[in-house]
Amino acid sequence: MRICCPYCGNRDLREFVYLGDAALKRPDPDKPDALEQFTAYVYQRDNTAGAHREFWYHAGGCHAWLVVTRNTLTHDILAVESATQALHGAAGP
Repeated sequence: MRICCPYCGNRDLREFVYLGDAALKRPDPDKPDALEQFTAYVYQRDNTAGAHREFWYHAGGCHAWLVVTRNTLTHDILAVESATQALHGAAGP
């Protein structure tokens, strides 16, 4: 599998580290049900079949955090964006 880093170009998967689901939102620790929310956040994950947004870190290259949209059935890469751009709408490369 190859990932096209927005900064470095097309690279081998071995340069990257998978860091998890990009759609998860960290629970508010000040809520009364924080323990239950954090338990679900850490342990209860969907096993998505199809398009899935994931965090990847370009450890063997530019050290950028990326959001990769990948088909979990075929491993086809559908989109790659900088995490800043994907999560905050900031201008990317």
